[in-house]
Amino acid sequence: MIKIEHLVKQYGEKTVVNEISFTVNDGEIVGFLGPNGAGKSTTMNMITGYLSSTSGDISIDGFDILENTIEAKRHIGYLPEQPPLYLDMTVEEYMNFIYDLKGCTLNRKKHLNEIIDVTKLSDAWGRVIRNLSKGYKQRVGIAQALVGNPGTIILDEPTVGLDPKQVIEVRNLIRTLGRDHTIILSTHILSEVQAVCDRVLVMNKGKLVADERTEELVNAVDGNRRLSIKICGPQREVLAMLKNRPGIVYAEALGEHDLDSVTYMVESERGVDIRKPLFAVLAQNNWPCIGIEPMGINLEDVFLSLVDKNESAKSRKKRPVTPEFMTGSGKEAE
Repeated sequence: MIKIEHLVKQYGEKTVVNEISFTVNDGEIVGFLGPNGAGKSTTMNMITGYLSSTSGDISIDGFDILENTIEAKRHIGYLPEQPPLYLDMTVEEYMNFIYDLKGCTLNRKKHLNEIIDVTKLSDAWGRVIRNLSKGYKQRVGIAQALVGNPGTIILDEPTVGLDPKQVIEVRNLIRTLGRDHTIILSTHILSEVQAVCDRVLVMNKGKLVADERTEELVNAVDGNRRLSIKICGPQREVLAMLKNRPGIVYAEALGEHDLDSVTYMVESERGVDIRKPLFAVLAQNNWPCIGIEPMGINLEDVFLSLVDKNESAKSRKKRPVTPEFMTGSGKEAE
């Protein structure tokens, strides 16, 4: 378990991380999001012990990262954005080197075999790391983080630069690791978080602006729902119907044609599921609906919405209260 309390990091007069607190429970996979300059990387560096905090507390499985640094770090496996690989070593040489470097006391052969099995690196065991694909190098990076069987795994942008097949493989690996480890996944890719994470933390300007279950993230950002719908029918009439349907706040034809169908983007009111009534109306008009699926929001929308809400809340708190005698409603105005 990771416990962060009132964490602050300052560089001179500049506050990079400002009084953030959160807990990551055993077995959770948590996505850690934030735009550039949000303080996300600084926070991760403090959690892993690479950077000291100005104030606040960080404990890893009950060990304070500053007071019990060595013991706390034994409970952390870390994959930086650029995996710390020695390219001239084979995977076997590198993994044995990491085993010795960490002072691991687990049965060497059994432990490394278990890691190779879970990361599916057996085919690359005798190969020089330099000659491996980007996906395999990323797996080796994750494998080194698992040496010593730490309870907490921290992954910084683990799928950057991977092709779609490799991304799926790494996602599946993260899910597998989540059965036995606490995982913090830092990424800029919302779909990454939605695919593997139980919970999402969002930072902006050094503050924690959101802490939500993954399935609630869209509702936390925007209660409206966007759907992509393929409809066979006269475009002008279909679009007019969509724009005038109760519960729909916006509709447009996207211009994507699939044989005799047109794809429309439809946005519904907060908390309104328009799919069943819309399907019924389309059937009545003999306009077949041949596809309907939710449209994902992009990470920029998430950041902007959460940041806007956070800034609005701060503005309301700072707004001065006007005394009654200045409003003309108090006795002084009489």
